[in-house]
Amino acid sequence: MRVEDTQRTYPVRAVIVMGVSGCGKTAIGSRMASMLGPAPFIDADTLHPPQNINKMAQGIALSDSDRWPWLRRVREQIDVEANMLLASQGAIPQQTHATTNDSRTDDIVCPQLYVVCGCSALKRSYRELLSQNHPDKPAENQTYDIVFVYVSVERQELARRLEQRKNHFFDPSLLDSQLNTLEPPDCVREAAIIIDGNQPVEVAAVDACVSVKNYRRSRSPIDLLDVDLNEE
Repeated sequence: MRVEDTQRTYPVRAVIVMGVSGCGKTAIGSRMASMLGPAPFIDADTLHPPQNINKMAQGIALSDSDRWPWLRRVREQIDVEANMLLASQGAIPQQTHATTNDSRTDDIVCPQLYVVCGCSALKRSYRELLSQNHPDKPAENQTYDIVFVYVSVERQELARRLEQRKNHFFDPSLLDSQLNTLEPPDCVREAAIIIDGNQPVEVAAVDACVSVKNYRRSRSPIDLLDVDLNEE
């Protein structure tokens, strides 16, 4: 089942470049930020609390209880950046609507402002949290929507990159733990696109930007994620 399209769009689109460590989230995401604006780029790794960094540096995998506070902080930072971006542009924080007689039209005006974030977002439940409306704002007053860009890379290439990476707290021995935790997004039921991270960063970033600019919303992110999977 495909979720019915809506005419709702937002003045800012938040793009979360996701995947396991070594897939190129930071390199591709920061390049996308330059292409889409320039737009602000958030490296979610810098928002980890010291205890998370220490655990990963010691080769200890993070648990859900380690990740939830960090993911909330990431969501809060996206909200801050989106509103700062609107304020700097003198934009009015309200949704816009395409004029059409067809409720399933693809004629939706894409937002011109972007915030890009590199964040692993490994599980669907993590992406649900990141996609939730701001707790202090009703849905109709949201200023941004979210699209996930999943960077898919083969395990052998991920391992090679991690072994060559210097000055990063992530212990390469945690790769298999992340791969086991990973729940790749379902592009029918989630607001997500998939790109090939085995290709050069510049090519991957261009491909992702084209897809993000052309992406058509299907309801709000949380509505999309909450679709009854048994519905036919």
